[in-house]
Amino acid sequence: MSLLHPSALHIKLRRELWHMRGQVLAIALVIAGGIAVCLLSLVNYASLTTTRDQYYQDHQFADVFVSMTRAPRHLLQRVANIPGVIRLSGRVEGVAKLEVAGFNDPVSARLVSLPTTGQPEVNRLYLRQGRLPAPPRSDEVAVIGSFAEAHSLQLGDRLDAIINGRRQPLRVVGIVESPEFIYVIPPGGMLPDYERYGVLWMPQEALESAMDMRGAFNSMVLRVDPSFPVAGVIDLLDRQLARYGSTGAYAREDQFSNRFLSDELNQLKTMALIFPAIFMGVAMFLVNVVVTRLISTQRDIIAVLKAFGYSNQQIGLHYSQLVLVIAMIGLLIGTLAGMWLGRALSVLYMEFYRFPTLVFSISPWWVVVLGLITLIVVLLGSWRSIRRAASLPPAEAMRPEGPARYQVTLIERLLSRVRFTQPSRMIVRHLTRRPARTALSIMGVAMATAIVVVGNFQLSSVSLMVHTQFSRVQKQDLTLSLTDPVNQAAMYSMARQPGVRYVEGRRMVAVELVNGHRKWRTALSGIPADSQLQFVVDEHLTDVPIPPAGLLLTDFLAERLAVAPGELLQVRVLEGHRSTLNLPVAGVTSEFLGVGAYMNLQAMNRALKEGPLVNQILMNLEPDSAEKVYRDLRDTPRVMAINVRLAMLDSFFETLAKTFLTYTFIISLLGGIIAFGVIYNTVRISLAERGRDLASLRVLGYTHNEVSHILLGELAILLLLGIPLGWAVGHGLAHFIVMAMQTELYRVPLVITGRTRALAANVVIASALISGFITWSRLRRLDLVSVLKTRE
Repeated sequence: MSLLHPSALHIKLRRELWHMRGQVLAIALVIAGGIAVCLLSLVNYASLTTTRDQYYQDHQFADVFVSMTRAPRHLLQRVANIPGVIRLSGRVEGVAKLEVAGFNDPVSARLVSLPTTGQPEVNRLYLRQGRLPAPPRSDEVAVIGSFAEAHSLQLGDRLDAIINGRRQPLRVVGIVESPEFIYVIPPGGMLPDYERYGVLWMPQEALESAMDMRGAFNSMVLRVDPSFPVAGVIDLLDRQLARYGSTGAYAREDQFSNRFLSDELNQLKTMALIFPAIFMGVAMFLVNVVVTRLISTQRDIIAVLKAFGYSNQQIGLHYSQLVLVIAMIGLLIGTLAGMWLGRALSVLYMEFYRFPTLVFSISPWWVVVLGLITLIVVLLGSWRSIRRAASLPPAEAMRPEGPARYQVTLIERLLSRVRFTQPSRMIVRHLTRRPARTALSIMGVAMATAIVVVGNFQLSSVSLMVHTQFSRVQKQDLTLSLTDPVNQAAMYSMARQPGVRYVEGRRMVAVELVNGHRKWRTALSGIPADSQLQFVVDEHLTDVPIPPAGLLLTDFLAERLAVAPGELLQVRVLEGHRSTLNLPVAGVTSEFLGVGAYMNLQAMNRALKEGPLVNQILMNLEPDSAEKVYRDLRDTPRVMAINVRLAMLDSFFETLAKTFLTYTFIISLLGGIIAFGVIYNTVRISLAERGRDLASLRVLGYTHNEVSHILLGELAILLLLGIPLGWAVGHGLAHFIVMAMQTELYRVPLVITGRTRALAANVVIASALISGFITWSRLRRLDLVSVLKTRE
């Protein structure tokens, strides 16, 4: 038999793609959704990581940090001779309370000295505007960009500062960024508050004079040769600086800003692996189901091709090309969308992290590998159907697919007492007599539902985090952080101030918790037994009492230290007399924000062999008295920082929640696209499979609405069964994501509310309604004449 020209298959392929353009686009969108999620995550993570590393390198970010009470400057030469130290800066640090024109809330700042040469050797500044302060001028300062933007500060603007109890006017001459303060958090706070806390740089001589530190320094940052172990340098530093009130040197990974930034980037890395894996897995599964059913509708076409002499290999290659073209369309759309969304999301994170510039980074090999994986997975998933279709004997392929076994199924027996209409009975029979196909369709609906659940559950989780932290855990209006611990009697004078309703003290002590080779630097919180403003709650929002003796740890911290209740934990105090305590772990609880270690205040002071001391004071204020209290506290000595609870709540939504929820919004949007692609293809393929049967029913006298009822009724049952299953699958996937996304900054709780389930169901139902309307319209245009033709 003579063969047609090989290009005939290409013509068929083009015509078929155009004829199925709606299905092709829907399948391509399913693939594109998975690709876009993967790429936007990878682009975001790669760009931010490259930007951070480049920023650290260009501006000589320190490898080691150490603070002390006071050390003479001649000590710097001895430190410089420590093996491995290649750069160091000894500097003066202090705190100030600021008055900003037009802003009545309390404002505090961290002060850092600049050498006479301008730029420090370590932690060099990036100058956004203006210049660095000139050494002879004691009133000039450079301000960190986040604080300047929050108050719309311009070059030449003036600030009034209270430094070491003395009022001093300051003039802004520069707006800068620093690798040391990418994440700016006030003392005693957990989140950035750009309006109420900033970082200011002053000439060294001016700050030495203001802090009574002439010829001395109280902070040091060092760069270490990469070939030398940082731990060895830290050990030598601690030996040399112990007599000067050192709180202990620590490496870059323990530096506050870098630790939180690294946690955020690690979380992005986790999301870059988990979300794409879930989305791509779901997308590939659904594509394979769709392709399998699509090929099964072309048995008669395969028979005609074989009758004209096409070989099994040619037919297999033809359908492989059909699958590959669809995958390539999805790959192209997904790549473009993922790159664009990834860059846009990186720009949003730039506003949060304060990098000078964004280094857009994405390895071309990632795109190539992702494309190859997509094509291979799609081919492998559909290869069984392609091989089975290509190997069909021509005579068998010419016959319609064998009818289902016509026997009464178990489900029909169970429903025998229900008086179904004839179309409804047809629906039940069609679904029950093809159980494998029905199960796949239900699973497709379930996976579409699960994708939307995974993309949206974080909103409820974040809301619970906010409610827990700012309504159940913290009930104070203000938190005062003091420069040094004071006797609890000092609280009573503050309680008598007009506008103050209630005060309560607690103590925060910098410690290093040690269990064998595991270490963790944190703050130990001493909370009074009768606390009314500060609470510890578990994951069920139940109050957890502070044990009368021993430590109460969060589960995150206990897991990192590999310690359990009843075991002893070494507590190295990093301030004061730097004592070492061995305390039992009295309990473990769960928290959503931060990493907590708690102790009864009285027990803490006894263990430290000190009197009834506090260094933080919590206040509740009378209504409409806030501004007066703020003014009084601004002039109160020994107050280092003032944190406003409602301001922290605003900060949460402006920083953490903004970036986090933007990412999840994009994920949920792509999830909705995948859901629509799944439902649309499910309906269209069902129409393709049953088009002849439905047309026959029209010829037999069934109305358009009755025929539509048969097809759309099947879809309704698939939704009814698939959506609840999707909720369960989504819950499992969300649990996996929550477990993988735990960081020191926050642990997202698993909260899937009725609102989230309803949203997922509505997205799937809306997709079904749109798809159903398109199908209903096509049913009106069924070619009834075609049913009079016989298949020979």
